Amino acid sequence: MTTQHNAVDADRALKAKHRAMWAQGDYPSLAAEVIPGLGAVLVEACGVRPGHRVLDVGAGSGNAAIPAALAGADVIASDLTPELFAAGRLAAEKQGATLTWQEADAEALPFADAAFDTVLSCVGVMFAPHHQQAADELVRVCRPGGTIGLLSWTPQGFIGRMFATMKPYAPPPPPGAQPPPLWGDENHVRALLGDRDRVTDVHAERGTARVDRFATPEAFRDYFKERYGPTIAVYKNIADDPDRVAALDRALVDLGHDGAAREWEYLLLTARRAG
Repeated sequence: MTTQHNAVDADRALKAKHRAMWAQGDYPSLAAEVIPGLGAVLVEACGVRPGHRVLDVGAGSGNAAIPAALAGADVIASDLTPELFAAGRLAAEKQGATLTWQEADAEALPFADAAFDTVLSCVGVMFAPHHQQAADELVRVCRPGGTIGLLSWTPQGFIGRMFATMKPYAPPPPPGAQPPPLWGDENHVRALLGDRDRVTDVHAERGTARVDRFATPEAFRDYFKERYGPTIAVYKNIADDPDRVAALDRALVDLGHDGAAREWEYLLLTARRAG
């Protein structure tokens, strides 16, 4: 029992750490200013229609949940970090969208089996540390014949390379955690979802989000240092080492000089729940 209790306590601590990471900075403004159209791309790919029951996992401030609601669906926007919901509610009100906001862990969703016609996530569930647990939950809460839709940054794309750039400066990942950009690898996601077993009709394609927000590489770096939870957390990890801070500053500016800084690659994958 002690081992089990220790594991539960460790998971709670990890989730609390993740929640705090995303609550710092200002992810809602980043999502609205830098990648405002991504959620709508995913909603269209999933074929969301009026009357559909839709769950957005890792919804943040509603980048995908709000377009799904505007399409006429009955939507629950779920996220581990409810601090993000205030901006989402305000955005939904301004756009005339009605939806439900609910705190939820992507690895232990508080919803019944087969409860939704569509289960989707736009650069959200990819940040759950235990990929298979999260994928199992996506499949579980989707009804047979329903759609699972995921839009995730690729490992080789700009955001994937940004995480690789930050990795040497970040604390070691907890046991069993996997890198978020793996969700942008088609074979990895197929294996997680259970292609030819739990899901069928898998369709995957790569796309890019055009980002013209940053006039200079320094502007990109400073924007993410101020607003993006994972970047803020990495800088906090090395805050007492000025040389490492300066090195990461240079590394992110070098990354920002790359032409890919304006074309952020993602994987868009949809599948149908078997059964």
